[in-house]
Amino acid sequence: MLIKILYWGTHGCGKTTIVDTFYRLTKEQNMEFEPTTELTKINREGGATLYFDRGIFKNKTQTEDLYHVYTVAGQSSFSQLRTRVFQGTQGVILVVDSQARLFEDNIEALKELKNVARGNLIKKIPLIVMLNKQDLPNVITVEDFQVILKENKLWFDPGEKLSVWNPIIYETCALYNQEMNIYRSFSECARRTMLYLNLGKGEAPLDTTS
Repeated sequence: MLIKILYWGTHGCGKTTIVDTFYRLTKEQNMEFEPTTELTKINREGGATLYFDRGIFKNKTQTEDLYHVYTVAGQSSFSQLRTRVFQGTQGVILVVDSQARLFEDNIEALKELKNVARGNLIKKIPLIVMLNKQDLPNVITVEDFQVILKENKLWFDPGEKLSVWNPIIYETCALYNQEMNIYRSFSECARRTMLYLNLGKGEAPLDTTS
């Protein structure tokens, strides 16, 4: 089985650094996931993602499943490319630049993601959120972004069927020597994606007792 997981977010929010750190963690440490290839990067001079980054990983206990991990270019001029890269995505990790001054940019990125996903986020595509750059001063909190998810109908109140699949919001730092929740956020997205595919037949499983 090929599983496509996509990191989505604004330009400069840290998507490439996150994938770099995840790759190093899984290559250098004994973890459940491990890379099967080197990372593929198509970057501009200066390091910004021009088209996308890609890596392929496998779960050591489920070696027949391959996780194709992509990032999208965050610049506003690449909106059509982001739509194409999104095609076939089965799990999404929204990377938020936690700097308070960029709050509105993150909201726009979320709205674009909603539009590209055509109403399938959470219902058919699990969503994980990373509040990245938590090592910097003047950052937003988990509670701040939870409000944004509620306003965009991506957070369900207790008692609603989909509330069990509300996005987990991780506070993260992508720098390898200060790494925080990089592996954990991917692992949770991968876990949910497999549950959607296997238990829910491509949708959020509503019977979570299985």
